Amino acid sequence: MRRKRFIAPQLDLLRSCTALSKPSVPLAACQNATVELVADRKERLDLFLKRHLPEHSRTKLAGHITAGRVSVDGSARKPGFPLERGMKVSIGPIEPTPSQDLAPVPMDLDIAYEDEHLLVVNKPASLIVHPSASSNVPTLVHALLARSGELSNVGGEFRPGIVHRLDKDTSGLMLVAKSDSVHRKLQEAIQNKEVARIYRVWVKGVPDQTEFSIRSCLGRHPKNRKKMAVVHQSALDARLAITHCRVVESKRGITELECRLDTGRTHQIRVHLSSVGLPVLGDQVYGITWPGHVRQALHAARLILRHPVTGVEMDVRADIPEDIGEP
Repeated sequence: MRRKRFIAPQLDLLRSCTALSKPSVPLAACQNATVELVADRKERLDLFLKRHLPEHSRTKLAGHITAGRVSVDGSARKPGFPLERGMKVSIGPIEPTPSQDLAPVPMDLDIAYEDEHLLVVNKPASLIVHPSASSNVPTLVHALLARSGELSNVGGEFRPGIVHRLDKDTSGLMLVAKSDSVHRKLQEAIQNKEVARIYRVWVKGVPDQTEFSIRSCLGRHPKNRKKMAVVHQSALDARLAITHCRVVESKRGITELECRLDTGRTHQIRVHLSSVGLPVLGDQVYGITWPGHVRQALHAARLILRHPVTGVEMDVRADIPEDIGEP
């Protein structure tokens, strides 16, 4: 069934976008106006927006909230803020999501494990995981679509199969689901800390302890929205991040660390290590230069988990790539 296009007269635009109470009311014409909604039940703020604005992803709406472009009864709130019936939600203009070309692009992927339920891909550095508003070059998603077989849709239209992500210039292992049920089980296992995601990283400096943990809140950098930073827990977008580290080897002022994630925040390992004076080699955003290399010395080397269908323990490993070598 084709969706009817909604066209509102210019003079009636604001009136059409105000005091909407039903999710079925189209909002495509409200991209240049402030939308005012009234909560009709108890619900998280981000879920409320997703219900009323289904044309936008929950991730995009959460980002809109944390950027301060959404207020509840006149005050900025976090995405998880609990709405009460009758609260007034004001939403600033939301930029439309640019269209993306998802035509399959064949690539020679390094598949570390595969069965009928999932696969583990060893992503090379420089390969972006999925298309975004700022980039529409061939990505891992395009390569996955070029392979025969099904992929989950839980992550959204532009992230088929993608259970978790790696930064563009981070190499290593990623889980890819072939069905929605497997995708949800893998996400739940990660949230319950039942998946060990182990990284190898090389930093400038030598830590005082051979084993240590970094626990702090991460959020957008207050002056550069493209960067993440350690922020106070009261910040609108503050999210707790925990990284466990173990020294593998130190020599000539360079330390190789094994890092295990309890959480999976954007740029977590890079920001955490920089915050304690151990910048990642080659990290052009948070770290230091690495002569002769064009990537950061960070590699997702190992995944340990129970198979979401068979229950058999999986221990998948990826060798250190040649472009890292021995710093």
